[in-house]
Amino acid sequence: MKKGNKGGLGQLLEKYYFQYQLNSDSEPDFKEAGVELKVTPFKKNKSKKKPFSAKERLVLNIINFETIVYETFHNSSFLNKNKLLLLIFYLHDFDIPNKLDFLIKYVQLFEYPHEDFKIIEQDWNTIVNKIKLGKAHELSEGDTMYLGACTKGSKKADSYRVQPFSDIKAPQRALSLKSTYMNYILRNYILKHKTTYEPIIKDKSILENQTFEEYIVNKISEHHGKSIDTLCEEFNVSKSAKQKTTQVALKILGLKSNKAEEFEKANIKMKSIRIQSNGRIKEHMSFPTFKFIELIKEDWETSTFRTMLEETKFFFIIYKFNSNNELILERTMFWNMPINILDTEVKYVWEKTVKIINDGVKLEKVGKRTFNNLPSASKNPVSHVRPHGKDGSDTYPLPDGRDMPKQSFWLNNSFILEQILENGDNYD
Repeated sequence: MKKGNKGGLGQLLEKYYFQYQLNSDSEPDFKEAGVELKVTPFKKNKSKKKPFSAKERLVLNIINFETIVYETFHNSSFLNKNKLLLLIFYLHDFDIPNKLDFLIKYVQLFEYPHEDFKIIEQDWNTIVNKIKLGKAHELSEGDTMYLGACTKGSKKADSYRVQPFSDIKAPQRALSLKSTYMNYILRNYILKHKTTYEPIIKDKSILENQTFEEYIVNKISEHHGKSIDTLCEEFNVSKSAKQKTTQVALKILGLKSNKAEEFEKANIKMKSIRIQSNGRIKEHMSFPTFKFIELIKEDWETSTFRTMLEETKFFFIIYKFNSNNELILERTMFWNMPINILDTEVKYVWEKTVKIINDGVKLEKVGKRTFNNLPSASKNPVSHVRPHGKDGSDTYPLPDGRDMPKQSFWLNNSFILEQILENGDNYD
């Protein structure tokens, strides 16, 4: 088995255990039974609450941009091939060098649960509609919830494909089940671990005439114009609670906790945005800290930060201070990072950061503060790097052996405001 061949273990099982020739047919692997074989890894975590998780997304079939636009979901090549899956889970042990020594732990027939099927259909339609608009080159996994359009193959010129409604060639993509959705499958249907997640959609008929996102936005829109104090009283949320703005939104959606099942499956992150009375946003948006030594070993295409931004969908709960300094619920919106911005401006900041770390970060201590030459908010319109530790003593080692306060990537407050204004009401 060739090193780096991600599908190698599955291909060996197909050829030598199930004894059928490798193919890229539009039909399921076991045609007579209507079953598609999928071999997928999971890994062990340090967390006691979540000891196991899916290692990666589950790639299904390559998207043919030129033919998918003439399909409907129920007669689609995707559903024909992937309606019933034979999932073979193997434990990916990072201490075992040879994949042939990995242990196969679980084998399970899997059919999409009724509560997920309608959202998967909506995801498929979202992807196809974007292709119909001539925007196949702008597809992103953050566009959808459970079923994604992931890149398949390198981004070299020969892996780009013609799309029917634009002259711009698009990177080859495949339909896939997102890694967070695979986590849910693993923990709930394979390991059968009990979870405390609550579904937002309790009556599936709700999604017959509207999308999941439309339902969420419409539900909260009933309370637009109310102050946070009024909402706290109405939904029995403490006015002193640190996360009261998000707690109110969850209560409006009928949830007793912050564990929304659909958000967990779809990797949707809730973010409260507070717009000042002058129309500006005070805070930048932070992401987890990175370890300098690990960051410089990554490639941009598969980097932790790029993967996080492409795969994540954000749910913005937007408040604004009025002239009386009351915090008013303005509206909500779903947002994901546009792929063209991700692979230009954000990529530039990431590559600049890696170069500076490799060359040696310049540190200057002024009083109790330590300054550095990593990309600042004034150097890029979208993203920057800044400290993200408890204090100056909360550090990670640099490649040259020095210690430096923990850092993370941030999205600029001005960029977030720009995205809000482009996708809705003007707040000026």
